[in-house]
Amino acid sequence: MIYFDNSATTKPYNEALAAFTKVNEQFFGNPSSLHQLGVQADRLLNEARKQIASLIGGQPEEIIFTSGGTEANNLALKGAALAYKQRGTHIVTQTTEHPAVLNACRQLEDLGFRVTYLPVDAAGRISVQELESALTDDTILVSIMHVNNETGTIQPIEEISQLLKRYPKVLFHVDDVQGRGKVELNLKGIHLCSLSAHKFHGLKGNGLLYKKKGVNLSPLLSGGNQESGWRSGTENTGGVVAMAKALRLTEEKRVAGFSKMKEIQQFLRSELKRIKGTVIHTPEEGCAPHILNFSIAGTKGEVLIHALEERGCYLSTTSACSSKQKKTSTVLTAMGVPESVADSSMRLSLSYENTLEEAQTFIRVLTETIPKLTKVQR
Repeated sequence: MIYFDNSATTKPYNEALAAFTKVNEQFFGNPSSLHQLGVQADRLLNEARKQIASLIGGQPEEIIFTSGGTEANNLALKGAALAYKQRGTHIVTQTTEHPAVLNACRQLEDLGFRVTYLPVDAAGRISVQELESALTDDTILVSIMHVNNETGTIQPIEEISQLLKRYPKVLFHVDDVQGRGKVELNLKGIHLCSLSAHKFHGLKGNGLLYKKKGVNLSPLLSGGNQESGWRSGTENTGGVVAMAKALRLTEEKRVAGFSKMKEIQQFLRSELKRIKGTVIHTPEEGCAPHILNFSIAGTKGEVLIHALEERGCYLSTTSACSSKQKKTSTVLTAMGVPESVADSSMRLSLSYENTLEEAQTFIRVLTETIPKLTKVQR
């Protein structure tokens, strides 16, 4: 099996699975309980919080554990908007954000907030100048993702954070779900940042929101005031410990494996260019090393995906959360890609576990499969 769908989800590390199992077998107490089992679970939770904070460059009290990236994004946007609505009701984001951000913004519009959706260029990147032009005295929040989940385009996060220093009442949220562990991100100048464990070989159902000290939020969930009152609900201790383990291992692999991953991506790019009718949507510069989005003329992305699956190669069309809806990629159309081309798009996404040999095999299988499909579709 050749698994090139790591942006949808990664295979959990054995060490993360072992940590999850051990915690749930031996330290299964509720972290809020006063007895010894509860104290042990709480201690593990706090150790994981410290480790994660150290790995991302924050403080333990700035980490809020969530059920994943979607909840973290919703807590960041809705929580900040509702907490600061007396200061203003204007939010700025971009057209190519993940649905977890876009749909949260649409819900906020229903509540009376005004949202500006910035356009992107042909590489899928926003203009910092256009962002500044969109800011008003009523702006309270800017939400820009770090790495696009479909194309791998990296947004100018550092430039934006520098710009927003001149606008002290504006909070800056970054969705770093796709970037974490592949592209470095300095949290300086960022007030809120979302992560998801299953994107870096942790377990599904775990994530976190980094909330800079001093930033206020209106909690989405009411209950027992866990997570210092920011996110009620009994914490998933085993999942959190597994997430901390997975993040540490991924950061270690990033240092050693970044160049190898980039080499594989460049090999795939050069080989795909040799295939007639191929259009590569991931920009050559300013992109993450693990994502490559492309279209092949005369094929339907969904059809080719299933044909490759029959040969043991797994990749995807749009983002995993949208793929079953069979809609044209709004990310690609926002970049100016014609709908007919966008409909044939596919996304390869790598992990540090993938090899150059797998990439070579994939290219061979792809070149053997395309003629059969185009012949059938005629």
